[in-house]
Amino acid sequence: MPEPVRYPRSSPHFLACRVAVRPFLTSEPVTVGLSGGADSLALLAAALAEGQDVHAVIVDHQLQVGSAQVADTARRQAEELGASAQVRAVTVAPGNLEARAREARYGALFSEGREVWVGHTRDDQAETLLLGALRGNPAGMVPRSGRLIRPLLTVRRADTAGACTELGLEPWQDPHNEDPVFRRVALRQTHIPGLGELIGGDAVEPLAQAADRIAADNALLAELAGPPTDDCAELAAQPGPLRRRRIAAWLRERGLGVTGASISAVEALCTRWRGQGGVAVGRTGTGRLEVRRVDGRLTLFPAG
Repeated sequence: MPEPVRYPRSSPHFLACRVAVRPFLTSEPVTVGLSGGADSLALLAAALAEGQDVHAVIVDHQLQVGSAQVADTARRQAEELGASAQVRAVTVAPGNLEARAREARYGALFSEGREVWVGHTRDDQAETLLLGALRGNPAGMVPRSGRLIRPLLTVRRADTAGACTELGLEPWQDPHNEDPVFRRVALRQTHIPGLGELIGGDAVEPLAQAADRIAADNALLAELAGPPTDDCAELAAQPGPLRRRRIAAWLRERGLGVTGASISAVEALCTRWRGQGGVAVGRTGTGRLEVRRVDGRLTLFPAG
């Protein structure tokens, strides 16, 4: 058995992570999604330090050379911290790489029926707002969404990196996190710092505050709107803000990406029906996917 981890006497960054997880502690065991990066390592260590019963799951997406070794290193780090740990290899379906990898990852994390804790930070919240806004659908993350828990949404990325330094942990540096071909990386490296220069201060906090409010508003509106439906008449009878959220939920339920343009076009099938053609909402390995109105209901079709 590895020796119990010794926490440093002075650890302000790690303390910030420990304080953040305290409202989410539970008597039931939880799964922590561990990538080996600083955010998830700091989350795992903080949960364990606060006495949470934790099982770490490391998902190997098998998308990079050496991914199995990265996953095994994360497993050993988790065990050295005092957690049980398991590596699960998944196959990522063709299509949007980021979306399909997320789908495979959450499928593996939720397979045991426990709460799943993930390491999204304040900085991730700010990036989520901007990415959603660029798609015409500004968004934010909530700390608790069903069994998905994000305890570190109040914690900055600098604190998770600092916590790892304080604990003597060496986090994995995902090369994807340095590649500006990914929009989130470009926002992180260039655009959010540029916004900070524009306002003469830290742009992350006001962006994250806006995302918090949008996430809370969206959660309430989704509750008022009701469950996803394909009934065009029912959707047309609702106020626009509620109708658009039900359409977005209907699309997400089918594993489709959501943009402001796609929501508006599907909405028109319900509220401004003139026999128009289908709305492109995604692709499969064999072609385009469309939403069409058939007998008064939204129906998903492969485009011919």
